Amino acid sequence: MRRRDEILKLIRDGAVHSQEELQHRLARRGIDVAQPTLSRDLKDLGLAKTASGYVVPGAEASATDGELKARREERLERALREWVLGVETAGNLVVLKTPPAAAHPVARAIDEAALEDVVGTIAGDDTIFLAAATDSVAQRLARRLESGLTPGRLRRGRV
Repeated sequence: MRRRDEILKLIRDGAVHSQEELQHRLARRGIDVAQPTLSRDLKDLGLAKTASGYVVPGAEASATDGELKARREERLERALREWVLGVETAGNLVVLKTPPAAAHPVARAIDEAALEDVVGTIAGDDTIFLAAATDSVAQRLARRLESGLTPGRLRRGRV
């Protein structure tokens, strides 16, 4: 069934933290599904919900540390491309703007990627604050995050 194949692909490709998020991502792929049907699909597929989102049982346990790090970096790059609208620095803070309700999945991807320059992360509804140790580290971090954005989507200046 195409819907279930897409569900598995989305979950294997990146962090999915809620049924609502999964439903939204499926809709972006042209698959409209009601919440009760989605819930049944998740159960029938044997997917487990963890602190980092839905997973296929055994998938994380069988991965090496290097594979996990690569997956987390991929998830971060995908989240940046998909959700971040702008990046700006303010002293030692990096401020990311997202559409409404998208800040938490992006912040989660940043936290899971464990970027060495990030001291802490705070997410609101459409804004993420990343704390860096110094202003220059914040500038470097902002450039790194901007490099993962979809070309032409980044809003410069005030975000």
